[in-house]
Amino acid sequence: MITPRLHSADVPSSPLIAPSLLSADFARLAEEAQRVADADWLHFDVMDAHFVPNLTFGLPVMQAVRAASPVPLDCHLMIEDPARWAPGYAEAGARNVTVHAEACADPRAVARDLRAAGALAGLAVKPGTPLEGYLDVLPEFDTLLIMTVEPGFGGQEFIAETLPKVRRARELVDTGHLTLFVEVDGGINADTIEQAAAAGADVFVAGSAVYGADDPARAIAALRAQAAAARQG
Repeated sequence: MITPRLHSADVPSSPLIAPSLLSADFARLAEEAQRVADADWLHFDVMDAHFVPNLTFGLPVMQAVRAASPVPLDCHLMIEDPARWAPGYAEAGARNVTVHAEACADPRAVARDLRAAGALAGLAVKPGTPLEGYLDVLPEFDTLLIMTVEPGFGGQEFIAETLPKVRRARELVDTGHLTLFVEVDGGINADTIEQAAAAGADVFVAGSAVYGADDPARAIAALRAQAAAARQG
């Protein structure tokens, strides 16, 4: 398989909205995936009840959702031993597969394996994890996911203290030191997306702000417009 690599020309100028299936109706995942056809990515949270205190989806569910989803899957693996499990999600067709820095013994090796399996490679950091310890490995990745809540559960309140990390990542991208998507996940809604966008995020994971809306398509469009305006302002 051709190893994908993100180039600066591949990063769109408009914000990407990634609704989180964690806020969807688990009994109707195929329909819920189709309800957000206007999104850019579909965020798929994998939790193993070890790395985080929650248990959600696994690879067979991801394969079923991918077959039903009109948009690419953005798989966020909140699991132990990602080197063992992450390539399977890439091989199954995920557009982007993100692993946690805190769970990786060798992040570079995981990034190489994900690309070799056909996906973009993402690295996630918890709210309390500094970026500085990973600046040397980030050039190997295509996405940096900055958690704006503690990973494990949806519906949490946005942690504004994470925004300096978003700004630092945007600075590194804008100065050419990194070529990657800056993604934020946690508490993203109409009240917080502008802060994250102004700080420099490209990709916005939104759960209840989309799936809790009467009209998900309208919610996606409104969030995208808010983010775009905040980035320009």
